[in-house]
Amino acid sequence: MNDVIVAKFGGSSLADSSQFAKVKDILLSDERRRYVVPSAPGKRHTKDHKITDLLYLCHQHVEQGLRFDEVYKIIEKRYMDICFELNLDLDIKVVLDNIKNSIAQGASADYTASRGEYLNGLILACFLDYEFIDAAELIVFRNSGQFDSEATQKKVQSKLASVNRAVIPGFYGSMEDGRIKTFSRGGSDITGSIIARGAGAVLYENWTDVSGFLMADPRIVESPKPIEKITYKELRELSYMGASVLHEEAIFPVKKEGIPIYIKNTNAPKDAGTLIINDMSPINYSGTITGIAGKKDFTVIAIEKTLMTSEKGFFRKLLSILEINDIYVEHMPSSIDSVSLVIADSELGNKMEKIMDEIRIQFNPDSIIVYPNMALIAVVGRGMIKTKGISAKVFGALAGEGINVRMITQGSSELNIIVGIENDDFEKAIPAIYKAFTAK
Repeated sequence: MNDVIVAKFGGSSLADSSQFAKVKDILLSDERRRYVVPSAPGKRHTKDHKITDLLYLCHQHVEQGLRFDEVYKIIEKRYMDICFELNLDLDIKVVLDNIKNSIAQGASADYTASRGEYLNGLILACFLDYEFIDAAELIVFRNSGQFDSEATQKKVQSKLASVNRAVIPGFYGSMEDGRIKTFSRGGSDITGSIIARGAGAVLYENWTDVSGFLMADPRIVESPKPIEKITYKELRELSYMGASVLHEEAIFPVKKEGIPIYIKNTNAPKDAGTLIINDMSPINYSGTITGIAGKKDFTVIAIEKTLMTSEKGFFRKLLSILEINDIYVEHMPSSIDSVSLVIADSELGNKMEKIMDEIRIQFNPDSIIVYPNMALIAVVGRGMIKTKGISAKVFGALAGEGINVRMITQGSSELNIIVGIENDDFEKAIPAIYKAFTAK
């Protein structure tokens, strides 16, 4: 049986030499941790800079015909300090000079940004005495820019079959023509998941600066309880509504193989953390919720028309108006003679009047009303499934705070209940729902 663990460490976990030492202790404490995926150094304190941000800034300077020497000196110093303080036999200055020359000669934004992980990978491999494998050799993107999952899987399996322990930088790979291509920001999470799948790992550990997921945002709810176990689907629902610890796309490679993800804290490795498990795992927590998350700043367009549902193609035509205007719809609850379009304000921009006119021309509705300044809250949990009284508890909690519910939607899976409320009630609503489900 393959008992390999793949461990990914975020930018805060590798921000300086003292953090590198913590990472080494964690890796050496379990010999199954054979493959390591590092991010670029993050902030050491609130006024510090993330290395990736500085690298993007260097690229912008070159594009604008400006010198970037002063910015690059900050980058150089960070890496050279880490090497010096760890007493490494690694001439990182030569690598830094080569990268600087490439940036000066017009290297792409993707190449430039990826060097943060590349450099951290070289240093960590030297510090651990592990083999360094450039992610460009393993992670395959088509020339269109689309990630090639199966080509990557073959390369990872083939390479790791002959390598016992290795450091593989996160965030980037290469296209078929050899050009460096990055994932979206936070993409080291995805790399870790890809390597875990390719290695046939029993566990993918994602080490960060928090001890896993909490039931609610600690900025809104005081000392919310930790979530010790959560399924992939529950995590997707909470991440979609704003709960962010893990890049949500990181779930897919390991989900395919049923590999659990363990969110752990580099600075508190003995904390329980959060284990993300297969959706098919049995439920033993009926009547409870897993978590609450939400987002502000939505607009609801409510359309009423008698016999709407008997008009063939009505919903298709309605959605085509939004598609033509390049607008994504978050939710579309409906009844026999009405439908509501829930749209993020960031999507809507200044297109409201245009959309309203097109809807009036196309459908001649009985009424069309706009409700701005809306917030959405998702109450998520497999423990809700086929449990009576969950909805009543949610709405009772909101009523107790005098909060008016403007919209309700629930998926057929019964995994979540989403309510729409006024933006101004958001900070009252989440603590009220949390208390309703956690009070003894």
